[in-house]
Amino acid sequence: MTGGALDDLAIARCFERCFAATAPVRCLGGANEPLYRPATAAHPAELVYREDFAASALHEIAHWCVAGARRRQLPDFGYRYLPPPRTAAEQARFLRWELMPQALESLFADAAGIAFRASFDDVEDQHVGLRQPFLDSLALRRKALVTAMPPRAERFLKALRQARLAAAS
Repeated sequence: MTGGALDDLAIARCFERCFAATAPVRCLGGANEPLYRPATAAHPAELVYREDFAASALHEIAHWCVAGARRRQLPDFGYRYLPPPRTAAEQARFLRWELMPQALESLFADAAGIAFRASFDDVEDQHVGLRQPFLDSLALRRKALVTAMPPRAERFLKALRQARLAAAS
């Protein structure tokens, strides 16, 4: 941890403690690509994030927080990832799917003391015209979440704030 920010391991521990009693799920780093594995009879669910990136952990946790019970039973919450390059329509659809998780991620990042950067997942920067509308929508969604947050997200946000306070003392 640096500068009072929670690192990826502290975030993963916070997440696991927060949901241990109600939804056993492990949060693991070190992956080349993020992945969600649903629970089996023998193993708890696994939320896998990229390398040791705190932002990746928060992003994957945000997806978990908005996924309903049915989606949490599916690998990667039932989403099929379409890698870039994408058409403008495909990129717009991707950004619509990312709006809620990234809005939550931004709130989680604030609570964890880390910088948030919106992800466009457009490595070739083909769809520059979609950036500002997405950022505007992200700001509006974030504002709306302050008063109407999904229960699991609200619970984790409180846990992050407490973990950061505890780490600072």
